[in-house]
Amino acid sequence: MTGEKAARADGQGELDEIRSIVGQFRDEIEALKRQLGYQQQTYWEGVHQHNLLRDSVQYHRHSLFKPRPDEEMLPADSPFMRYANCQAADFYHPYYAELAKLIGQRPNLHRKQWEWVYILHKLLSSGVVTPGSRGLVFGVGVEPLPAVFASMGAYIMATDAPPEAQGNEGWVQTSQYGSSVEALFHPSIIPDSRFRELVEYRHCDMNHIDSSLKDFDFNWSSCSLEHLGTLDHGADFVVNAVENTLRIGGIAVHTTEFNASSNTDTLTEGPTVIYRRRDIEKLVARLQARGHHVEPFEVGPVAHHLDYHVDVPPYHQQGVHLKLLIDQYVCTSVGLVVRRGR
Repeated sequence: MTGEKAARADGQGELDEIRSIVGQFRDEIEALKRQLGYQQQTYWEGVHQHNLLRDSVQYHRHSLFKPRPDEEMLPADSPFMRYANCQAADFYHPYYAELAKLIGQRPNLHRKQWEWVYILHKLLSSGVVTPGSRGLVFGVGVEPLPAVFASMGAYIMATDAPPEAQGNEGWVQTSQYGSSVEALFHPSIIPDSRFRELVEYRHCDMNHIDSSLKDFDFNWSSCSLEHLGTLDHGADFVVNAVENTLRIGGIAVHTTEFNASSNTDTLTEGPTVIYRRRDIEKLVARLQARGHHVEPFEVGPVAHHLDYHVDVPPYHQQGVHLKLLIDQYVCTSVGLVVRRGR
């Protein structure tokens, strides 16, 4: 009997130990259930907040009044594109409407249109666009400027990154990448036969410009140099595009992303970088030190109520899009005009 009692005691001890372990597991399972319940609650609260924000943005966009600049024009003798950054007042100038008409558009409060009009204005006012002159565009996408300059008798070499280049996927998906000369044809701007006579297309890596691209009278790019990997790569491109592809006296006009909210912090590397005022001023000093003339780089003040409007992701391309939020920075477009001096 003594042996049997001992065996029972041992068995009872093992059973108690098992029950204790099971109890611990039960407590841990209950704790996990509570944690999971909290996480699910947090998740659905996040979804709810996201939906509220989405609905608020959509309501804001649908309820936003979008002015028609071409119906509220400034006096013709008002200063035009006085500053290097995109300004709402530019869209209200009669000459802006004339230049927009050249690309088959009406004034539209969008910074991409501003960039094209800025490039048109600077190159036409410089006098370098004439019958027989030669122009070179980098990162052309599907923009209408090659057709416009060709309609004025200029020969245009349109270039873009090879289709397999890193980062091109986004441009292809959003229909902003032109893989051939056909993507640049605008029948309302220039007849097909004339266009094909004056416009060529080829691939070009902006970080390594082919040496055969040289002796042009003018070149330009519209928000391309900020996609070259780093701030320095973009600045190097501008210098190389001036010194290696232009004849002496030739004009370069380049637009890029401009940090309107900080002159200290910014995106310095990656698919998109953002140039601060100090970065542009450093580039201007570098070009001047190398013997080139740079148009004064003046950043205009917030002078119109639309200059305060900031578009946030997902961007509303049909609304007011003069400034936008990239990462944590408020950005707009800015232009740089350079005449090769040596």
